[in-house]
Amino acid sequence: MLSLFNSINGILWGQILVYLLIGTGIYFTVRLGFIQFRHFLHTFTVMRSSRKSDSEGISSFQALSTSLAARVGTGNLAGVAIAITVGGPGAIFWMWVIAILGMATSFAESTLAQAYKVHDEDGNFRGGPAYYMERGLNARWMGSLFAILLIIAFGLVFNAVQANSITAALHESFQFDKIWIAAVLVVVCGFVIFTGIRGIAKVAEKIVPTMAIAYLAVAAFVVLTNITELPAIFKMIIDSAFGWQEAAGGAFGIMIMTGIQRGLFSNEAGMGSAANAAATASPYPPHPASQGYVQMLGVFIDTIVICTATASIILLSGGLESFTGMGGIEITQRALDSQVGGWGGQFVAIALLFFAFTSVIANYSYAETNLIFLMHKNTRGLIFLRIAVLGMIIFGSLQSNDLIWSLADVSMGLMAIVNLVAILLLSNEVIKLAKDYNQQLDAGKVPSFDRTKIPELDKKLEPGIWEKK
Repeated sequence: MLSLFNSINGILWGQILVYLLIGTGIYFTVRLGFIQFRHFLHTFTVMRSSRKSDSEGISSFQALSTSLAARVGTGNLAGVAIAITVGGPGAIFWMWVIAILGMATSFAESTLAQAYKVHDEDGNFRGGPAYYMERGLNARWMGSLFAILLIIAFGLVFNAVQANSITAALHESFQFDKIWIAAVLVVVCGFVIFTGIRGIAKVAEKIVPTMAIAYLAVAAFVVLTNITELPAIFKMIIDSAFGWQEAAGGAFGIMIMTGIQRGLFSNEAGMGSAANAAATASPYPPHPASQGYVQMLGVFIDTIVICTATASIILLSGGLESFTGMGGIEITQRALDSQVGGWGGQFVAIALLFFAFTSVIANYSYAETNLIFLMHKNTRGLIFLRIAVLGMIIFGSLQSNDLIWSLADVSMGLMAIVNLVAILLLSNEVIKLAKDYNQQLDAGKVPSFDRTKIPELDKKLEPGIWEKK
């Protein structure tokens, strides 16, 4: 089974997604006028007014917290370690590249998700790639395919990955029995996911910022105590990324593929997942593009900030050969242990517990939105999804690390291909929405979306959405 999934991944990542992800990122970067550089500071301006919400949607800050809850987790702590041990230090450079390009891709998918959002049975906003595929491309079959792939990837497989890393970390640091860890996870996660999207958003906005700040503070301590070694670490990353040794040894392609795989798993830019969170917000400024800016910042925080912090801890710990045969999370634990003493591994275990826990509940929220799409806004099937998610938590806690990661790579690869094709087909609408927003911004106005100004978009949006009140 493992060899089959590895073969599929070789085709998906080695021959399709490497080119599709980079190409799409470059395309939107150019067509949006290098928006991730030119308007980077504006993302913080948008976030200053991000606490506003209403009866229809959660706040932009809650949407960002929910998307970061899904992004920040195993990929940031275990995935970075796997990238370094499989692809070498140069894989981190390619994680940076795919994140920077992915910021423009994330802007595109999140802006579309906001524009094409709908109301569910309870009057809450729902949306995401499945919805803009159905309405924007008049291709419900495509939206249904994406929704099924997302439910498999996020609702099931990714939650198994998160549970696998939680149990491995707690077992490594505290010698807790894995079956008991799985049981506690099921109870706690079950309690939260049965509260629905608003309950999930409230949990995420409290836990994610707190743990991210704590983790970055520890990483900053490690970096500052080794500040003289930092230039050598960055030189190692750059030299490895373009080194003749890697190219001559045939490892260059593996390094790039590994960096892009682990980068996408962590920041999800182009995968279409964070767009589901973006669609649930009542944004301010009241324009679809404002959520594009918010989620663009999410990619930056996830990969450029948090993943780089983990990479610094690992590379500053010394020789990578001492990590041979270890799982990703164990590598990060041992690396921090070597820097701060015996409590380092325990801190990583606790950080991962909170990060991965919020990832599980945020992943579920994405799956919930897409099941509602498949059920034509009906919510009666959610009980079966919730039971399946809790079952995968138990499954992932007890399975081998390699099988779970390989399964995750296949599922997210297929999902990303469908979404990237869709946003490229809808790229003209992204450009028009961005232009409308920025023209108002340049005129000194608070951008506000008037759907009638873009007639070809207006006729495809759901009635009652984006209409003047």
